[in-house]
Amino acid sequence: MTYRIISRNLFILAILMLFVLNACIKEENKEKEPDRSDQEAEHNMDNEIKTPDEERNGPADPLGKYDPPIEISTVRILGESIVFPEGQSVHDNVWYEDYKNSLGINLKNKWVVSHHSGEQKMNISIASGDLPDFFAVNANQLKRLIEADMIMDLTEIFESYASPLTREILAQNPTSLPSATFGGKLMAIPNTQSAIDYAHLVWVRTDWLEELKLPEPKTMDDLIKISAAFSKFDPDGNKQTNTVGLILTKDLIDGYGGYEGFMHGYHAYPMFWIKDEKGKLVYGSIQPEVRTALLQLQKMYKQGQMDREFGVKDMAKAAEAAAAGNNGIVFGQMWNPLWPILSSKEHDRTIQWQAYPLVSADGKPARPGIKAATTEYYVVNKGAAHPEALIKMLNLFVERIWGDHTTFEQFEKLYSSNGIEHHNYAAVQAWPSRKNLDIYLKVTEALRTKDTSKLNMEQLHTYNSIQAHLNGTGEAMEWAYERVFGEQGSFSVINQYLKDDLLVYDEFYGLPTPTMAEKNTILEKIEIEVFTKIIMGDPIENFDKFVRDWWEIGGSQITKEVNEWHDSMQGS
Repeated sequence: MTYRIISRNLFILAILMLFVLNACIKEENKEKEPDRSDQEAEHNMDNEIKTPDEERNGPADPLGKYDPPIEISTVRILGESIVFPEGQSVHDNVWYEDYKNSLGINLKNKWVVSHHSGEQKMNISIASGDLPDFFAVNANQLKRLIEADMIMDLTEIFESYASPLTREILAQNPTSLPSATFGGKLMAIPNTQSAIDYAHLVWVRTDWLEELKLPEPKTMDDLIKISAAFSKFDPDGNKQTNTVGLILTKDLIDGYGGYEGFMHGYHAYPMFWIKDEKGKLVYGSIQPEVRTALLQLQKMYKQGQMDREFGVKDMAKAAEAAAAGNNGIVFGQMWNPLWPILSSKEHDRTIQWQAYPLVSADGKPARPGIKAATTEYYVVNKGAAHPEALIKMLNLFVERIWGDHTTFEQFEKLYSSNGIEHHNYAAVQAWPSRKNLDIYLKVTEALRTKDTSKLNMEQLHTYNSIQAHLNGTGEAMEWAYERVFGEQGSFSVINQYLKDDLLVYDEFYGLPTPTMAEKNTILEKIEIEVFTKIIMGDPIENFDKFVRDWWEIGGSQITKEVNEWHDSMQGS
């Protein structure tokens, strides 16, 4: 490959320059220092740091295979949507097999938990120091590990081993690598995602709209009326009062069943940092627009438009209503048809959902808020013997999934087939920022022209799935792909957001400030508890008390630190 030739030539040139430089230095120092003994020189040579590939094979090879093979450890936190085909598991699957066959890496999981207990389990591991060779953490955990000096500086390892495609993907979002850099040192590899994929939209049961002869939602008033009708007028026709309009979860902030999209319709941005009229950063959750939106949610709850027990149901429990076909409106993200809305289609093939843009409570357009694309970081234990293995596994992922040399059969085996997303098994990942939007744009063009020659493997896979649905030969999963990437799919909404320049970005994307690290967990817990109880009937004055408490408990200092960070970024 081209980069191997370039790396080899650069390495040879570097060695020659180093040889000349050392000769000059020795010549210059002859009169200043006595000659070193052979024994001392040999000792210094033994202590030079060399990467394993440099010791054995010359220049570092981004995809060099270990011979003999090595064993490294990690831990896994699995989401509900991850399933394994028969004969595979989180310990033995197509990606772990590829690590072994292609890189000579035997990857072992020290522990595996669901995402519900993942953060707590990782915190316990960090506190005890019982850590694997490499592992994924959130921003708070990354900060703790850096301050405790428990993880490696990856600056030189990344420079030596990252392939050109890996560098390209990580650079697509300008905040990703800076968010993992501390004191000029790259302390983690960000699991890059697409920020626009997190934009919220509203999913509505269109078969219920047709049944009740209701118009599509254009305003917040429209949506509230639709929600009320879905709750009162038996849209499923079973002569039971078992349907609700809006689904929420107990966490409030969720990719399915979260209240962010509803809040954005009131120009409110909870758990965001936004600019005030003076250009200073302020915390979105304490702004008056949130108070207004909470009052409306409280009214809808009193009218029976929501599950009475949403306050104790997480995303998985809330999804059961979708599976049973009992709800008709949910604020969520582009992937919702793939899970959990998919289960409703499997339950009843006549069910139909469609994504709509967020609706506004007034004449101003609703502007979806999105956060920085990086929420997860890969770090290397300071005691790990092979830190470069992390970069090699990342290179393998990007080459297999986004490279030009993967066959369609290889792509299906490692990415997705028969409704199972195999890419979830990979322990290290990075995703291009516009990947999914490009799928939508390229696939919809191919659907119109019937020309698939310009599609990459993933786009062709998506095209085939949608075509199967349109031809009537697809299953529920093919329907889900069409609802995401088809002409009227969720990405048609996101594409319009971009065209209209509607997205609002969280202005803070750095590592947690000192007071954030100390206080944010309790502040966010209080926020969710107070807001949930207000929705369920507590006096709205409790919002005002929350604002006062937030400032006193730590919000004042956090605001100061956030603005200091913002000022430093402006000057950088």
